Amino acid sequence: MSAPLSTAGPPQGAKAPLGGSDAHEVASVGASDAAGPSQGAKAPSTSEAQGTPAPGGSDAHEVASVGAPRVAMVAGETSGDLLAGLLLDGLRSRWPGARTMGIGGPQMVQRGFQAWWPSDKLAVRGYVEVLRHYREIVGIRAQLKQRLLQERPEVFIGVDAPDFNLDLERDLKAAGVRTAHFVCPSIWAWRPERVEKIKRSVDHVLCIFPFEVALLAQHGIAASYVGHPLANVIPMVPDRAAARAALGLAADGPVVAILPGSRASEVKYLAEPFFRAAALMRQERPQLEFVVPAIPALRPAIERAARAAGMDRHLQIVDGQSHAVLAACDVTLIASGTATLEAALFKRPMVIAYKMNWLTYQLMKRKHLQPWIGLPNILCRDFVVPELVQHEATPERLAAATLAWLDAPERIAALQGTFTALHAELQRDTSKLAADAIAQVLAG
Repeated sequence: MSAPLSTAGPPQGAKAPLGGSDAHEVASVGASDAAGPSQGAKAPSTSEAQGTPAPGGSDAHEVASVGAPRVAMVAGETSGDLLAGLLLDGLRSRWPGARTMGIGGPQMVQRGFQAWWPSDKLAVRGYVEVLRHYREIVGIRAQLKQRLLQERPEVFIGVDAPDFNLDLERDLKAAGVRTAHFVCPSIWAWRPERVEKIKRSVDHVLCIFPFEVALLAQHGIAASYVGHPLANVIPMVPDRAAARAALGLAADGPVVAILPGSRASEVKYLAEPFFRAAALMRQERPQLEFVVPAIPALRPAIERAARAAGMDRHLQIVDGQSHAVLAACDVTLIASGTATLEAALFKRPMVIAYKMNWLTYQLMKRKHLQPWIGLPNILCRDFVVPELVQHEATPERLAAATLAWLDAPERIAALQGTFTALHAELQRDTSKLAADAIAQVLAG
């Protein structure tokens, strides 16, 4: 197994996930509310924690005059909502009176965020799917831009969703509004030409992978490494027994977690093949238990796919609770996305798959620089877990690859060691470091 990424540079041969959000893939099905750092989190080095100073540079005392900043934010999808929630924790700790507004989801609203539009309005992935919603999304962005130029917040923070946020950030920055972007677009993986757009649009980038700060610095872009928040949300040693008890699963029977995605388009293309794979696995090993965490809005579609595969009476569908499901399982069949990183942080073996609209796939694959789609493989610079994409993601191949893990305890042990090292490398106090970076922007 290859070692996880180092801080020296971008992963050689790293590839971005198929699909829309620039998906460092921080999304999760039913992500945990816990936002604080795990005990034993690595202390960041000065260079990692502070990154490149924001334009103008300053220390924390220079932002004292901003007693209650107005912070506008846009977070798309479940992933951005989770990240933005952690950032809001840090902002509230630093500036209890801060006013926050824009586009956000339930995690943000729970923290006092004023959502002018819900984040799921931006939860669209892939060229064809975006075209179907293009007019609505562009209309929202135009209205939001006009309102922000009228209200003029002290800073605007775009959380992931670069295709929506970078244009908005560019216009706001040109009008004198300070801008930051949380989650560096995957310029090291695909569409590297975006680096010039980032430079025009953003005063500071908050990076969730350590190598990105140096990469952006080469292009004169200020950045800070703030760690990956999931590394603090997920315990270093997951409690499998407690998770199984909470889900009503047998304490020692084999459990397969099935995660067909957190977007309607993913469920459309992946749920039925995943469940047909589960049916094949059940034929071979009747003792297997199958658990599926589902976003409530997608549960009807997941249930329909389970019925179509003849598995509706042979698996347990739960609302959310993806972290409990991943903690409880022995192996997971999982859609490419942030959930694959969550599975790695839970130290679980997996089979990663992805399918999409044929035209979208043809367009996307031409823009990919490297051979991997799943974050665990990207970060480890190797195929440490199997990937089955598009026409390869047949029920037969999915079932065979998933069952192979259950017969390979030594392979699982080696994988767990790799994932433990990766977990330690990504662990930082993200809420605090992100707020520190925003303080630099405000002082600039």
